[in-house]
Amino acid sequence: MAKATKQIQRIELSEEEKRKQDLRQIEDSLLKNKQALLDTLDLVQHMHDRGIISLLSGLFAEGDKVLQILIEKANTKETANTLKNLLLMVGVLGTLNVKQLEPILLKLNAGIARVSESKDHDDQVGYFDIFKSLKDPEINRSIAFFFEFLKGMGSEMSHLERTTQLPEHQAQHAKPDHHL
Repeated sequence: MAKATKQIQRIELSEEEKRKQDLRQIEDSLLKNKQALLDTLDLVQHMHDRGIISLLSGLFAEGDKVLQILIEKANTKETANTLKNLLLMVGVLGTLNVKQLEPILLKLNAGIARVSESKDHDDQVGYFDIFKSLKDPEINRSIAFFFEFLKGMGSEMSHLERTTQLPEHQAQHAKPDHHL
């Protein structure tokens, strides 16, 4: 019967064997990720060709000065207003119904195309010409469209408006103005 093992002796690898094992692991990893590495090297070469690597090196070398300039420029009232406006515009863009906007944009593009195709005429348009053009179905549709647009712009929407004012200022302006 065999004796029970009481001590386990670990096989110690020499430095050279460890190095060979590490190199084999790196080589296997390089081969496994060959295409990703080649694509990355290609990207780095494009960045080098366009001077981006030099630019980044300069930025990192002068990082404290660049960071100080950026902080000074960002710490202005104009920058704060720009960020507020940008956030408000992004919020408004999120409320746009693109399906409703598409026909309007198509009509706008058609109008622009028609104007760009027309030759500059020095002919004067008189009152009679204006009244006569009202019989044209295209102009009539455009005028009706424009009036509907104006009605929509004039409708009460203050309950949907967002504000960038601080909450304490909103309370002052939220009181109804009965003298209008």
